[in-house]
Amino acid sequence: MNYINIILIVLIAYFLLRMLLPSKGVKQISTAELKNQLNDENKQYIDVRTPGEFSGNHIKGFKNIPLHQLKGKANTLSKDKEVVVICHSGMRSNKASKVLKKLGFTQVTNVKGGMSAWS
Repeated sequence: MNYINIILIVLIAYFLLRMLLPSKGVKQISTAELKNQLNDENKQYIDVRTPGEFSGNHIKGFKNIPLHQLKGKANTLSKDKEVVVICHSGMRSNKASKVLKKLGFTQVTNVKGGMSAWS
């Protein structure tokens, strides 16, 4: 294997890991922990799945802001309150958490396992 192939493999692995690993400064909670927090009015709950996924099944109290619209609609959220983010499996909500952190939100929580872990 030549050096170019090795460098390409390392770069691909790096970017895949960056996508999958939780963002620095983002709290991770389980769905069991989420159940104990749902009535907290000091938090805002965001579901970043598509409107079709959201209408099929969602948790009461969550607002639907699809991931692809999050940057444009982030101004509807308060930076003074914690943002709890969920999706189907935890992948999109992890991405959404990174977006929110870059936009200056300091209190961001991702729900591990997403709706697929919700019972």
